[in-house]
Amino acid sequence: MEKSKKRLDDIDRKILANLQRDGRLTVQDLAARVGLTLSPCLRRVRMLEEAGVIRGYCAVVDQASIGLPISVFVQVKLERQREEELQRFDRALERFPEVVEAYLMTGVCDYLLRVVVADLPAYEAFLRDKLTRVEGVRSIESSFALKQAKSTLALPMG
Repeated sequence: MEKSKKRLDDIDRKILANLQRDGRLTVQDLAARVGLTLSPCLRRVRMLEEAGVIRGYCAVVDQASIGLPISVFVQVKLERQREEELQRFDRALERFPEVVEAYLMTGVCDYLLRVVVADLPAYEAFLRDKLTRVEGVRSIESSFALKQAKSTLALPMG
């Protein structure tokens, strides 16, 4: 199945909603929650994985508890938005573990990044030693998050 062709029914949505709340559910618990027996539930989960609807499983780590309390939202403008410049910038971002999210944008900036660091000197080092050295970067504007009002990885299931 192709990612874009997978049509979700109510059971698929229940499976996804439950796995988003707790990715460590056993297949037995998941099946009971969505009203299926074990084999059909497992088959549906595997189909969702193969279709790319479920991309993977991970532990969600609290960034402050591991010494990375600062989130910086960075607007980057490039010199040009030609395909080769966009690809070069994308490749550079892959080398920067501090960048935890990156979006190609419309509007006032070309990219919006979320950068996670321990403190202001760490962000300064990231800017100086990494981001400003990427060829084709025209300007960088940084906004520091004061508080996280909401955070979820769960998508609305309707």
